[in-house]
Amino acid sequence: MNKISIIGAGNVGALCAQRIADRGYADIVLLDIVEGLAEGKGLDILESLPVSGLDTRIIGTSKYQETAASDVVVITSGVARKPGMTRDDLLLTNMKIVSEVTRKVLSHSLDPVIIVATNPVDAMTYLVRHISGLSRNRVFGLSGVLDTSRLRSFIAEELNVSVEDVFACILGQHGDAAVVIPRLTTVHAIPITRLLAGDIVDRLVERSIKGGAEIVGLLKTGSASFAPSAAIAHMVDAVVLDKKQILPCSTCLEGEYGLRDTAIGVPVKLGRDGIEQVVELDLTDDERETLAASANVVREMV
Repeated sequence: MNKISIIGAGNVGALCAQRIADRGYADIVLLDIVEGLAEGKGLDILESLPVSGLDTRIIGTSKYQETAASDVVVITSGVARKPGMTRDDLLLTNMKIVSEVTRKVLSHSLDPVIIVATNPVDAMTYLVRHISGLSRNRVFGLSGVLDTSRLRSFIAEELNVSVEDVFACILGQHGDAAVVIPRLTTVHAIPITRLLAGDIVDRLVERSIKGGAEIVGLLKTGSASFAPSAAIAHMVDAVVLDKKQILPCSTCLEGEYGLRDTAIGVPVKLGRDGIEQVVELDLTDDERETLAASANVVREMV
């Protein structure tokens, strides 16, 4: 049985634990430094599993020893956004938290695949890669799977079509500098630029980029959790089930797209060992320039 450790038992971490537990393919450790938080949520999830007919083992803990020999580690620890805050405002606080988490995880697991979800996720992905010393294929972050899910939902709603027929292409930073490419965003292989007026495309793109902020503004005392947890679980599926699936993830680039020394969202093929291939799209000169500018935003944070 695979072992997956989720660090951080807030809304994203706990929902992620529930979603993965419902898959039935891994034992789960849910960890949080707040005494009793992970224990309580882990117990609650455990007691739900008989209803689903699952024998998944899940424990909540505040002890990193329980994460030993994890195959996959998901880092959700950190301070969440409040109204008026950007992801970048979280940089220094979450840098300290993620650095400590990474060191403690690796003191008990030798070579896990690490999926980073803490914001600002691109900078945190870069940080984890360099603190951990793990090969690039084993460290990547949540970005495009969430961003494209948001855009796909808005396009499907606008056109009254199934989300299964909508494909979205979003690269770059997970944030205001995201690079949405409408000509590669399609409905059943038809570019949305042929289906929607330009001003509508612009409106949907803007809403998807600011999707997290919209939710923060509505909740007032929290941030998005259902969509991020679903996106993380989808990434975990690709790794644990060795699906060889191409998904947009925050990745430390080593010359792809002409970029280095940064981490941004690009399509990658995910399998058992993490990133098996970075997929380079055929971009126009203007798109490459916009992507380079997005990468520079992350590079400055790094």
